[in-house]
Amino acid sequence: MWRIARDSGVLDVNSSYAYLLWCTDFPSTAAVARVDGKPVGFVTGYLRPSGSLMIWQVGVDEAHRGEGLAASMLAWLADSLATLQGEPLIMETTVTQSNTASRALFAGFARRRDMELTESAGFGEHLFPDAHEAEPLLRLTPLEPHKAPNNSA
Repeated sequence: MWRIARDSGVLDVNSSYAYLLWCTDFPSTAAVARVDGKPVGFVTGYLRPSGSLMIWQVGVDEAHRGEGLAASMLAWLADSLATLQGEPLIMETTVTQSNTASRALFAGFARRRDMELTESAGFGEHLFPDAHEAEPLLRLTPLEPHKAPNNSA
């Protein structure tokens, strides 16, 4: 996970220890995609005190981008949590304006799930001690487990 984040060129890289902790301490809000046993993508998140699912990072190895892995991991994670909690979830994330891939991911996810996607102030650039773009908050609601269409007549 650390390598994927580092190589992405857009994600803030956490320590390798942080990624290990994420997988061991927050397994219900993290997903890892593997090909031949090798990690090729991940989603990290956590449940906020309000109960919404905050997506922290989404990363996919460059060799596997464009295959739908990020959307599949988000869907799996969202459906798993909605099933565990027994109620629709609200998903939130912060994404810079320049991160067009993440913005497209969440917009597409909301569209496919018939969800409302709203944007509001998140973290302004003045809050970061180093040079960093503002991170507006994206909110997707309501979030229910994805159901296959009923094709019975």
